[in-house]
Amino acid sequence: MTQPTDIRRVPALRTALALAEAGVPPLPLRAGKVPFGNCPSCKDSSCGDRPNMKAAGPCRCPAPCHGWAAATTDPAVLSSPAWMTAWRRAVAIAYHPGGAGLTVVDLDDAEAIAWARIALPATRTVPTTRGEHWIYRGAMASRNAVRPGVDIKSSMAYARYLGPGTGRLVDLPDTVRAMAVKKLPSARQAPPAIIVPAQAGDAECRHRTPAYLDRGIAMAVQRITEARSAVHATVYRTFLAVLSTHGRCGCLTDAHVTRLFVAAQTKGESPRHCTDAWTNARATLGL
Repeated sequence: MTQPTDIRRVPALRTALALAEAGVPPLPLRAGKVPFGNCPSCKDSSCGDRPNMKAAGPCRCPAPCHGWAAATTDPAVLSSPAWMTAWRRAVAIAYHPGGAGLTVVDLDDAEAIAWARIALPATRTVPTTRGEHWIYRGAMASRNAVRPGVDIKSSMAYARYLGPGTGRLVDLPDTVRAMAVKKLPSARQAPPAIIVPAQAGDAECRHRTPAYLDRGIAMAVQRITEARSAVHATVYRTFLAVLSTHGRCGCLTDAHVTRLFVAAQTKGESPRHCTDAWTNARATLGL
């Protein structure tokens, strides 16, 4: 175990241990501000790591290996001799946002920042060399170039640690989640608004009240987003619940359906699975 005096002599390690204590898994960056390369035993993935690259730390290598997946909150690993060597050579510190339950919206320039100030809710902000990192509570799939000057860094990605930032951390908005979906549902993938007139003599449908309907859709999106297992079944049951409440009055729009589809695709469902689940739910209810 590295002695405290050794830790004091390596500022990068001190910062890394503080991050780890806060539940944020760090890793060192070498020259070029990139992760250290794989060790000889794992070079070119000869260890067969790729099927396991789903969470931080799948590799048991003694040195920081496998890029973002090396990030860890284990102080014994961070201060081990092999990692100490890396910390001494490190030019910067990075962290795995998804491993901390966070998402970083990386804004590369002034134009991207101006867009974020209009399109996204204010949250914790960290200045970068050219722009800003906007940090949200909640993990999601990572994706680069979601729009000009904007990258999303969360699961299976790393972001440079540039300080604690300022502002209150807020929940990840659906707007950001939607940006990581590679292909938004098309007209055939997301059924159009369901037009089923209310029964004769009915009063104005209460589902058309924006607050009531929006709250219902938001709860459905949250249910899908928070699914930890049986995602496909959760998506189907959620679609069924939405349609049973809102499917007979014509109040659902393409925008509502797209929000549900985007939430499901963010959890790994394919457009075809979304369409099948929606169609099956409609058939079950006789819509």
